[in-house]
This record gives sequence, structure tokens and C-alpha cells, in this order.
Amino acid sequence: MIFSLFIGGAYKESSIWKGSPESRIRYPDIAAFPRFFGRITIKRLKTRLEKCNAGKTPKVRLLRCKPGGSFMAKRRPPFKAGDEVVLEIENYASQGEGVAKVNGFTVFVPGALAGEKVRVSIDMVKKTYARAYLLDRGILIASPERTEPSCPFYPDCGGCQLLHQSYKGQLAMKQQRVIDALSRIGGITDITVRPIIGMANPWHYRNKVQYPFGIRNSRIIAGCYEMGTHRVVETPDCRIQHPMNNRVVQGVRKLTEEFGLSVYEEETHKGLLRHLLVRRALGTGEISVALVTGDSHFPGSKEFADRLADEFPDVKSIVQNINPAYGNKVLGDRNIVLWGEDGIVDTLGDFEFKISATAFYQVNPVQTLILYEKALEYAGLSGKEKVLDVYCGVGTLTLFLAGQALEVYGIEANKNAIEDATANAKRNRIDNVRFMAGRAEKVLPDLAEAGITFDVAVVDPPRAGCQPEVLEALANTEVRRIVYVSCNPGTLARDLKDLTKLGYKAEKARPVDMFPHTYHVETVVLMSRKEDK
Repeated sequence: MIFSLFIGGAYKESSIWKGSPESRIRYPDIAAFPRFFGRITIKRLKTRLEKCNAGKTPKVRLLRCKPGGSFMAKRRPPFKAGDEVVLEIENYASQGEGVAKVNGFTVFVPGALAGEKVRVSIDMVKKTYARAYLLDRGILIASPERTEPSCPFYPDCGGCQLLHQSYKGQLAMKQQRVIDALSRIGGITDITVRPIIGMANPWHYRNKVQYPFGIRNSRIIAGCYEMGTHRVVETPDCRIQHPMNNRVVQGVRKLTEEFGLSVYEEETHKGLLRHLLVRRALGTGEISVALVTGDSHFPGSKEFADRLADEFPDVKSIVQNINPAYGNKVLGDRNIVLWGEDGIVDTLGDFEFKISATAFYQVNPVQTLILYEKALEYAGLSGKEKVLDVYCGVGTLTLFLAGQALEVYGIEANKNAIEDATANAKRNRIDNVRFMAGRAEKVLPDLAEAGITFDVAVVDPPRAGCQPEVLEALANTEVRRIVYVSCNPGTLARDLKDLTKLGYKAEKARPVDMFPHTYHVETVVLMSRKEDK
């Protein structure tokens, strides 16, 4: 083993030489550093250096840091790519992989469960961690939570990551993931995290498909990306999608072949078909289809749409979304209605919602009602409050809030979603809401400058979380309570840490399993302004 000694500007010029002339190692007056460097105390480090000089241990390598730095012992990774080793899985990573520790070195193993002993092959090695994959018959001691995956496309399809784990085990893992993120990332340990709310039937819950197109054996296919790649895996019968969505996907796929359409290639930026979006409204049964294309030229588009609508009578909207951009952005900014309406209508609770084909809408309607009920409970509304809903989308949660508040303001960057939200308020005869199109970090300061204040704020950001400017603007409004609805425990914890510095305290949290058989988990958190406690 080679120890690297990093020497910074703090070490003394009166450094001395130790050891024989053949193996002289220059090191600072270690007594001047009465503290820990890495995992090794100064005393232990000095002992190892002396042994090294005596030829009893491998070499020590000296590296200089920037002035003012420190020195520490640095160990090389214990593995190299291709090694086959036996590991004991201790915990889980943020994306559901099993985590093993070998002398403090971390190894991530997809498909492994906590408590298992597994035989793996090391696939990739970095300075502080490695990734490995399970070998055939690599489960030496299985977890009681291990189960046989019911999907023939698992694990090649990257849509699900946890089908090898019982649903009870998934819920326990997600609960702990939220607790760990809040404590390790957010530094929040005094919060009450209530038990996660799971589904009675965790299958066929998704109301929306979003698949890339691909080519396999000269056939056009549509499906999920294989985990960590852009290789499309065809998934004709996805177990977490509504069965009608699966049938519509196959209908579209067959028509694309019949019409001789081309598939977009990322490398050449050529080809027509990029992605397919299918959404089915649980309350009404209406279906929307959006075909994302690389440019506006869609040969035979009208006949294509007519044929699709004839085959599936529940289809009420067929839209072409044009995305000429390079990269992995799914949707473009321009829609062309090919057949029917520009969206569909769904019901959620007592409300009716118009949803444009490309607008954001929660994918699990059963759990969405539970999520919103919990958000309303945490908001603690009496009918006298002025409420702010940031990242309001098509206004679903906004309208739920409006029924218990004096007035609600909704902010959303997507202009199409704001149009839907405004129409949804009129459709449901709700007149105590106002919607504003724009980025929250720009709209919030304008509201503050206009003297508009709020009692409660609800934020439901995308996976990347809130911009720091949004959190600062929220704090500047001196809103008393913030209800944070998150789909990413990591960014949730980061943002709660920032809000804590801005004068808020995390009171309680409740995870909700919106995405069974995946590593994703939704969480509702209540934060209160400290001086209001």
C-alpha cells in the first residue's frame, strides 16, 4: 500500500530528515499538527513513516498542497476493474443500489439488498468508490426482502429499479432514504418523519408514458432507456403503466413502420421521431398522444393521426411537438394539433382539469390525492390566509388550496401550463386564484416590490429543487409557513438546509410512495418561521 503525504504551507521550515540515506523521507515536525488528518492521527502517521524508513512497509509518496493546506495519508483503492470479490451489503444508495464498505472504501452494487452477501465483479474504480455488478448465482446469502421480478424486461429496461425487492422492503428503504438525506445532507435530525404512505395496489398506476424511439433489428421500437445508457429497450407490456397506454404505444409503433417514418439519431442529428408521450385520464378515460419530432416536416401526418384515432376511440388529442434542439431535452416549445383537441380533461377529487398534451401533470392520480391531502393538512388553512403556490403547473394543487384559503397566487414558468391553469379555474368556477407565467426567482421579487405578502407558501419544484434565489425571495416575503413537496430527497434536504439558514425550522415530514418499484419517493415537509414558533 502506498501512503501519499500531502504537505501544505503550514509545515515548518525546520523539517528534519529521518531514516537511512537510501530511504530518506523528509517530513515536517509532526508535533506542530495536533489534529486529525483524514482517518489517521498524527501519532499513527509518524509511526507508519518510521516503519517505512525501516523498510517494514511500502513506500510513502510526498505530494505538496496549496499554501495553507494540510497533509494526510491517502490509500489507493483496494480493487481494480475486473476483480471478482465477495461483499456484504450494508445499506442503500440514493438510486436504490446496494452499498458495501471495504476498509472505508465504498462499492455500489445495483440489484443487491441490504443484509446480503454477494459475489460481484468490479466494473469501474474511482478514487473513493467503485461500481460492481452481480455475477450469475452471485447471491450467496439472500435478504428476506428479495423477490423474483415479475417483469420479463427487468433489469434491462431502466424504468424500474426495485422489482427484485418486496414492496414492503421498498417502502422501508424509501423511508430511511428520506431520513438519511435530511440528516446527512440537510443536517436536520430533530424533525418528525411520519411513516411512508404506500399503495394498496402498486401496479399499473402510471397515467403517462414517455418513451424514446429506437431501432432494433431494422424495426422501430419504443421503450425505456437501459439504465445509464441511451440504448432503447422495447417494453410492450409495462407492469407499472396503465394497460391502455401500452396498447396505444404499440398502435403508434406499428403505424410508424407502415408509414416508413425515420427515427432520430443523436449522433447525426437526423431522423424524424424522437419521443412518444401517451397520457390517459383516470377520471374520464380520455387519451392524449404527442409525437416529438426533430423538425416540423411530418409526411402523411393527417392520415397518420386519423388512422390512430380510428383504432383507439378514447384518443381525444393527437399533437406533434417539434424539438430541433441538440441534446437530451425531450420536449420542444412548439405544438401542432394533428387531430382533435390540444389536450384532454381529467377529474381529480371534486375538480375537473384540462391538461395539454405536453403539460406537467402528476403521473399517479391515486397517490396524488393523498399527497395533496397531506399538503393541505400541513398548510393549516382556516380560510383567512393568502397562499402562494410556486411551480403550480396546470393548477391542480392550487385549486385544492383555493377551497380552504382566502386567495391563492400560482407561479409557473410553462406558459401552456398557465393557460391550462387559468382555464381550469374558470372550468371549476373558482375566482380566488391568480396565475402568473414566469420563473419564480423573477416573479417573487416583483410581488414583494408590489407589497404583496403571503401567510403560507407551497413549493413543488422539479427534481433539481429550488433555485437559491427562489428560497431567498420566499424568506424575504416573511411567509410564516412553507409546505415543501419534493420528488428528490437529496435536493429537498439541500433546500431545507438553506431555508434553515434563512430563518425557518423543519417541523415534520411525510413520505408518499408515488412511484412504486422505482427509487423515487415524494415527501411533504412543513417548515415554520422561527420567530413565529
